[in-house]
Amino acid sequence: MTEDPVLSATRHWIEKAVIGLNLCPFARAVYAKNQVRIVVSQARHLDAFLDDLDRELDLLVNTPAEEIDTTLLVHPTLFPDFEVFNDFLNVVDDVVAEHELEGVIQVAPFHPLFQFEGTQPDDVTNATNRSPFPTLHLLREDSVERAVDTAGGDADAIVERNLTTLQELGADGWRALMAKP
Repeated sequence: MTEDPVLSATRHWIEKAVIGLNLCPFARAVYAKNQVRIVVSQARHLDAFLDDLDRELDLLVNTPAEEIDTTLLVHPTLFPDFEVFNDFLNVVDDVVAEHELEGVIQVAPFHPLFQFEGTQPDDVTNATNRSPFPTLHLLREDSVERAVDTAGGDADAIVERNLTTLQELGADGWRALMAKP
């Protein structure tokens, strides 16, 4: 798969869902300032993808937040199965620890088939973490803390609001939102 349609679908998701539904109340500002880096990995195997992750972690921590505040590392084909992707997150945590970035960088997972534990696959609330392609969102901890403080200091309230938003939108509304014009 070429990079352009992956970037286009990812931007559509950010603009319509993440920002449009206000699922992340601090995404709008960094996106508008062009501080969100979107990287499409062309890795053909996990080792090469881990090399991409290493490079992106290094770049993020060595670049001022004013230039790159956050990075989305997207792979369109390597993780078609959500369970495999979910298990891989343990390796991602190990990589963050190897880089000595615990407490500095956190990784939020997104996947087209994301499913929270205890939910059914068709539960619309899973859409809070559903993206067009498997994605690792690399976030600076200090940026997250500032954003949560700015939003009122209650991350749990953001999660609850997101669940309510998606329940009100419903599965048909989500599909319509994600459909490209």
